[in-house]
Amino acid sequence: MNNKPKLLISECLCGVPCRYDGKDNYIEALDLLNEYYELVPVCPEVLGGLCTPRDPAERQGNRICTADGTDVTTQFIRGAELTVRIAIEYKCEQALLKAKSPSCGYKRIYDGSFTRTLTDGHGCTVEALLKKNIRIYTEHDIDLLLAQKKR
Repeated sequence: MNNKPKLLISECLCGVPCRYDGKDNYIEALDLLNEYYELVPVCPEVLGGLCTPRDPAERQGNRICTADGTDVTTQFIRGAELTVRIAIEYKCEQALLKAKSPSCGYKRIYDGSFTRTLTDGHGCTVEALLKKNIRIYTEHDIDLLLAQKKR
């Protein structure tokens, strides 16, 4: 029986080409993370019904829109809700998610101007996971995740 703690992780960080541009954000530490955690990969945007590739989207207040103004909030919220269900089903107490994303961004996200300008805030999936007391990390925090397991 696998007693490793579960780690919800953005699928793009696992090498799955599900980013808006059809690429991935593979992280070199994936094998090491897999030694300490049972990985539970998710892409909230795809779960919410968006295709790959897709137009880039950014948060604009409580809405999430593409650069041409198309409102994709419903798909993002649906993906966030499904991601929370998966996290609960698998008993994930923490998540490693893609920084800056309108879904998965933690603490800093793009500001909605499509100029690559960052602002304080969370992606909609992160907001939903935080409400369930799931600890959030980004790919910039991998050392923290590994350090707590190596103690």
